[in-house]
Amino acid sequence: MASLSAAQRLVVKIGSALLVDKETGAFRGAWMRSIAQDIAAIRARGTDVILVSSGSIALGRGILGLPRTALPLEQSQAAASVGQIRLAREWEDALAPHGVVTGQVLVTLEDSADRRRYLNQRATMETLLGFGVVPIVNENDTVATDEIRYGDNDRLAAQVAVTVGADQLVLLSDVDGFYTANPSQDPAARRYDVIDEITPEIEAMAGDAGSGLSKGGMKTKLLAARTATAAGCAMAITEGSGLHPLAALEAGADATWFTSRLDPHAARKRWIAAMKPCGAVTVDGGAAKALGEGRSLLPVGVTHAEGAFGRGDPVAIRDARGITLGQGLSRYTGDETRRITGLHSWETEEALGYSGRAVLIHRDDMAL
Repeated sequence: MASLSAAQRLVVKIGSALLVDKETGAFRGAWMRSIAQDIAAIRARGTDVILVSSGSIALGRGILGLPRTALPLEQSQAAASVGQIRLAREWEDALAPHGVVTGQVLVTLEDSADRRRYLNQRATMETLLGFGVVPIVNENDTVATDEIRYGDNDRLAAQVAVTVGADQLVLLSDVDGFYTANPSQDPAARRYDVIDEITPEIEAMAGDAGSGLSKGGMKTKLLAARTATAAGCAMAITEGSGLHPLAALEAGADATWFTSRLDPHAARKRWIAAMKPCGAVTVDGGAAKALGEGRSLLPVGVTHAEGAFGRGDPVAIRDARGITLGQGLSRYTGDETRRITGLHSWETEEALGYSGRAVLIHRDDMAL
């Protein structure tokens, strides 16, 4: 079974009901400060942490004095706009005393569906983590409509875990795991400690019960588990309303762990390798050697590019003899690649007319 102490890159999903008291509408500052301590302790041992935090609409609703009933889309977006500022400030204030810098990342479903935007999101998150920042991710409710919404932060958290290659995802919830039936309705319901495979029988047990402030039910959590585990990320559902919920989980608090037999890195490589290439690049001997040593592909090592591929599209990588070495997701279009072929990074800006990415294909986006 997975253990939080073994996590190398951890995504934590926090629902609205944990941040805002559903009875009074008041912000739960003491709870946030307690989880900030947990996060600081986890980061101190070298684990990357990404937070997927709900709460912007719930906070904005209170600030604007809006009713606690369902809101029209325009009012929800207005509440999100006001609440996002407050939510980001609260996280900053909670983590700053521990020397932790935070950054806000707002996304929509389109950002994952579109390969170019997906790569941009991944590159930004990797850069933030490289600087030791804790990204605070939320759906961009100020612009998202039903057509481009995740609709719940359980699935958003799973997609973030896939995007950043996390090995563990924790859904802090108002229930302490996955049960055979809704425990609030069936006293005989039994909680699973571990689920190794999401079977049709498991799916049939999922209900739709959610709290008053959050939209997620057990079905959405099961969908999140399916997404995460398919990408090599173990996922836990645990009750999160008490103080220090992550420390409690690490100490053995009740939870359900969904396991994965895959490694996140290997799962991503397999996904890339299975794609149909939209073009190809030929590399020189020096670049081929560097790729074999696990490095990224730079424009200077490319001698030729063919195909009308776009940013984020898969392209084949060939050596000078025409032998395919593998493939990867390009950070430039085919036209841009041809314009910067053979150029050093400091020369690409003049060739393109703007400052681009340092690499053509990052090693994490490559399967050899």
